[in-house]
Amino acid sequence: MVKSAEILAFRPGFATLTLMGTPSGAATVLVVEDDRPTAHLIELYLKRDGYRVLVRHDGREGLETARSESPDLIILDIMLPGLDGIELCRKLRLQTTTPIIFLTARSTERDKLHGLDLGGDDYVTKPFSPGELAARVRAVLRRVPSVEHPSGPTERSFGDLTINFTTRAVRVSNRKVDLTPAEYRLLCTLINEPGRCYTRAMLIDLAFGPDYDGLERSVDVHVKNLRRKLEPAGGTPLYIQTVFGVGYRFNPELVT
Repeated sequence: MVKSAEILAFRPGFATLTLMGTPSGAATVLVVEDDRPTAHLIELYLKRDGYRVLVRHDGREGLETARSESPDLIILDIMLPGLDGIELCRKLRLQTTTPIIFLTARSTERDKLHGLDLGGDDYVTKPFSPGELAARVRAVLRRVPSVEHPSGPTERSFGDLTINFTTRAVRVSNRKVDLTPAEYRLLCTLINEPGRCYTRAMLIDLAFGPDYDGLERSVDVHVKNLRRKLEPAGGTPLYIQTVFGVGYRFNPELVT
């Protein structure tokens, strides 16, 4: 919910939020939100934090801008004219792994998991605090834990699966696999100690950081998507194994 003090900050005579110049090399955030006052409020908060902000009020315009500007993060409303946020996310995930934060009034657990299943990295429900949303943006952009860049070789192979930690390239049987940032972090966490059983809470903490405010069941969604991309069709999962009643582990038999 937008607090009254935050609303007052935009009235004449109040300088609580002053637009700052965007520093060179600052991250670019694309905001696709059809409600103009909401979009403007988000823009002000993000610019205060030093981001370059692009705002679009239509789904098709958002898609074109995402393709032409290659933003570092996208804040995406679901109910949009022209092209809704669900379809926009599907189209984006065919071309990019750019982090996406869904912003929507749909607040049920099913809606949140559906958004993550589409490839979203986080989910903020309306009404919301713009300060909290800005904090979520910072958290998503800094989620590059050291597990993504382990000491030792820059590339590791596990059976037909190969991961290059320098280029973040993932291949299965020499086929390039496009993973979202969340999926890549989760995979790197699991292969860091093959055979170790991780609970969902452990995976959230290690892969996404202690400031992640998502559901533990979101891990199941990301694992399902990883399996769909990595595992052979049908049969028992080869790479990511379920430890029933506990969590997940990476298959230790693939370590050479």
